[in-house]
Formats: sequence, C-alpha cells, structure tokens
Amino acid sequence: MTLLALGINHKTAPISLRERVAFSPESLDQVLTSLLQQPLVQGGVVLSTCNRTELYISVEQQEHIHEHLVAWLCEYHHLRPEDVQKSLYWHHDNDAVSHLMRVASGMDSLVLGEPQILGQVKRAFAESQRGQSLSGELDRLFKTSFSVAKRVRTETEIGANAVSVAFAACTLARQIFESLADLNVLLVGAGATIELVARHLREHKVRHMIIANRTRERAQRLSGEVGAEVITLLEIDQRLADADIIISSTASPLPIIGKVMVERALQARRYQPMLLVDIAVPRDIEPEVGKLASAYLYSVDDLHAIIHNNLAQRKAAAAQAEVIIQQESTNFMAWLRSQGAVETIRDYRSQAEQIRAGMEAKALAAIAQGATVEQVIHELAHRLTNRLIHAPTKSLQQAASDGDVERLQLLRNILRLD
Repeated sequence: MTLLALGINHKTAPISLRERVAFSPESLDQVLTSLLQQPLVQGGVVLSTCNRTELYISVEQQEHIHEHLVAWLCEYHHLRPEDVQKSLYWHHDNDAVSHLMRVASGMDSLVLGEPQILGQVKRAFAESQRGQSLSGELDRLFKTSFSVAKRVRTETEIGANAVSVAFAACTLARQIFESLADLNVLLVGAGATIELVARHLREHKVRHMIIANRTRERAQRLSGEVGAEVITLLEIDQRLADADIIISSTASPLPIIGKVMVERALQARRYQPMLLVDIAVPRDIEPEVGKLASAYLYSVDDLHAIIHNNLAQRKAAAAQAEVIIQQESTNFMAWLRSQGAVETIRDYRSQAEQIRAGMEAKALAAIAQGATVEQVIHELAHRLTNRLIHAPTKSLQQAASDGDVERLQLLRNILRLD
C-alpha cells in the first residue's frame, strides 16, 4: 500500500489556475466516486479550498500512477496536462504523511499557523467518511493529523498574534481608510472566513455591516452575533452603492459582482472610492472591476504582502512545530510498516492455536482413557515443545548448512538466544 498526496496550491500556481482546478462542495460526492473508480485506488480524500486543491490517496503500487491521476484530474476539469503539470506537486508515503500534518497544523498555509485550514481538512475527511471513500490507512492518517495539529496548537505559540486572510483583509481596509467606524461594509457569503472578517470588523468598531448570502438563515445566525443587516445575493445590485468596503468569500463557481454592476454603484456614489477584497476561489468579483477608477480591487494573492508583515512572531513556533511533525510522521510510518506484518502474525498465531488445540484434545482423550494426569502433562509438554521448535530448528540448521552467518544471527535475535 502506498500513500500519495497530489496537489496544487498558492505556492505553485496563481489564482487564475487554482480556480480552474478547484472542486465545488456540491460536486464532492461525484468527485470521490469517480476517483475511487481509478485503477487500484483504495481510498481517497479531496481537499479543495481557496488556496489549494489536494488529493490524498491510498493505492496499490502501480506503474504510471502519476500519469493516470493527472489525466483524471485534467479530464475532470477539461484541462490539458501541460496547463497544470508544472504547478502540481507529489508526495509519497512519509512525505505525504508529513505534508498532511503540516497542512492540518497551518504550517503550509498562506498565513502561517492559521487555524481555519484544520476545519477544512476535517470537513474533507468527513465527506470521505460519509461517502465511504476511506481506506484504513487514510482513516488513521487523518485522525493522527488532527491530533498532531492539536499538539502544535497547545505546545507552541503558532497561534499567537493571530493572522489570517480575514485579518489581512481588515488590515488592508484600515490602511486605505483612516477609520472604519463610520463606513458601510458589505460582506458577501456567510462561511467561516466571512465570520472571521465580521468579528475583526466588529473589533474595529464598524457599526454598519450588511451580509449578503444565498440563504438568509445562515446569514441571520452570523448577523445576530455582529449586529449586521441581512440581504440575499440578488439584492446586492441595488445595495452595492451603499458599500464603502466589499469583502467577498463564497463557493460560487461564477462571479457574483460584475464590472457593470460596480460601474452603476460608483456612478450612484458620485465616484467615492470603493474597496473590494475578493477572498474567493473561484473569484466572486470580475477581475475587470480593478480597471475602474475609484474601485480598488484586491484578490487573495494581493494579500501576501500584508500577511508577511505579521509572521515574525511565528518563526520560532514554526520550528518547534516542525520537530513535532517530524516525530509524529516517523511514528505513523512505523505503524504503517507494521501493518505489513499483521497477516503474517495472524497466520503464525493461527498455526500455534491449531497445534495447541490438537495437543489439548489428545491429552484430554488420554485422561479419559485412564492415563494418569501426571503422565499426560509430561507427554503434552514434551510433544508441544517439539512441535513449536521444529520449524525454527530446521531454519537454524539450514542457515548453518548454507554458511549464512547473517541469517543465523537474525534467527538467534528472533528467538532471543543472545
């Protein structure tokens, strides 16, 4: 059994490519079903976020498995292999294990140590559980990774001085506007990222927020916490002119806010500046909006500079976290290798049990026929010993006969003769 991680992320590809490779939440059932139909794939987990799309797979060893999976990925997204080949990365076994642990711990995120990725990894795992797409090895790997992430959080200060994409978006707004308190902020979406944005904005005394979401119910739960107004996505066009800041993060496969919509809003605002921060992948706001005068559009990739300024305090913690991950990945690989001996151990125990049962039956029969208990125990011990040492004795004799000193020493170690 081989563990593989195949992926593309913010380090290897721009947003224009990542959004073409992303899987929507609604498609995951179909994606997992299709993935498991690939030759010798035993289990799989699909992780797709704004910054990464990764496949974690357990496979029987097979030549050309890389080519098969890349071909599957490209066929699913209607891409040419040459479009993505240079941006893909592969990890095998120990490297795949440590990679997942680093991802779950926030060590491989755009924002070092950000906690949101752990929830996303857990949801991806739960989706595979629900679809029965997990092998035993993947199940153990993901559960171990969750424990590792918890260790990293509790034993290091990787979560201190919180920085995140949401925090970076709010920092950007504070850099452009002197004060956020009297501004109108439109939040598009009601997921985890927007929840964080809303809390950050509340901490910065923003008094008027509008949350636009596909369904009112989810948005209303958040609005009650931060005191925001709720509208639907269809109402954005008529309310856009009210917004000084727009921060969007949805799972929509198509843009929600277009250039024409923003043009109308700017005209109604008499070209007072608007800040638009698009955290979504695929993008929620058409890139052409950034060409409009008085419209300042930033994507996830544009937040890099802000984020890097908040990472200094996490460097030492990251080094500590890497030590934990190295230890845990080594332990996991030891467990994984031990699974190769499970069947052999089971067969050995079964053989010993058969010998024991046979000897016991003969001893009980002898007692039933009148033999003394002492005589039966003596005979049982003698025969049982001979049966149990027969195979090791022959192996020792054969190794000595062959002059194989290494095998002879190995057998001595196994039998604990030294």
